[in-house]
Amino acid sequence: MKYRSLGKTDWEVAEIGLGTWQIGGGWGNPFNPKIASEILHKAFDKGVNFVDTADVYDAGASEAAVGKAVRERSEKIYVATKCGRRIHPHIDETYSVEKLRRHVEDSLRNTGLNRLDLIQLHCPPTSVYQRDEIFGLFEKLKTEGKIAAMGVSVEQVEEAKSAMEYEIVSCVQVIFNMFRQKPAEELFGIAAAKNVGLIIRVPLASGLLSGKITKDTNFCHDDHRFFNREGKAFDKGETFSGVPLVKAFPAVEELREIFKGDGALAAIALRWILMYDEVSVVIPGASKASQLEANVLAGELARLSDEQMKGVKSIYDKYIREEVHGQW
Repeated sequence: MKYRSLGKTDWEVAEIGLGTWQIGGGWGNPFNPKIASEILHKAFDKGVNFVDTADVYDAGASEAAVGKAVRERSEKIYVATKCGRRIHPHIDETYSVEKLRRHVEDSLRNTGLNRLDLIQLHCPPTSVYQRDEIFGLFEKLKTEGKIAAMGVSVEQVEEAKSAMEYEIVSCVQVIFNMFRQKPAEELFGIAAAKNVGLIIRVPLASGLLSGKITKDTNFCHDDHRFFNREGKAFDKGETFSGVPLVKAFPAVEELREIFKGDGALAAIALRWILMYDEVSVVIPGASKASQLEANVLAGELARLSDEQMKGVKSIYDKYIREEVHGQW
């Protein structure tokens, strides 16, 4: 496992971490604490020392599983969680310092930890990024010793730019993959200049870049890839990166041609992200231990060639750019 610096923190984190949304609900699988524990400990055994969760993943069950597994280990594991999505309705007017403080306290109880390594605003309404009192709260929580660092998880590049104006923001979590390339063009350079770490989520575009999803694939009704394609539950960009499947499938086939004989497309898609030095950590999910092992091995692949990188960009420009670039 290779390690990279995480923004303004002094942490060296595994370049391939673990996202725990798939351990929780929203992917058609009920939460199973035994499977969650197996995946987490397998990750730690492989050198993963950065885990991302959220209070809304199975109503705190994911946080509890992460906290329990971390407490069972002797090595330092950095725990990142998120807050804010429980606020309902999810609009600027209902966001308050008092609610967010309670949510942080809840996360501390859920995880059983004395301090949260990283707390992130969980894709709040855009106008929240302009509210000084919200970011001031996390300054206070840091002084109180309840958090070590604060970051934001964003939907849009412009939201990330707004958040980075606050000194308390150590890192930004953003969707970035072969089908969502705008951050590399408009965010990465700014983040590097401000020493803000980049946590990359949805690296496989909800499985599209695994190459295993076809037009005949059926999803359970409680899988967000079934119920959220048009953004009925949350931002549609979280599901398949907002890419219409009719455009995604021919793009995937052309990617297969570029990387023919080079191994699993999912691993190559992760390696593509790691080609960007500004990236601190990518957090693919795993619903079983074998997926975790495959994710970790992606970091051992050889660097992609300039020709391959240009080929990926060409496919993005041909099929995807028009669909997603202007929206997020």
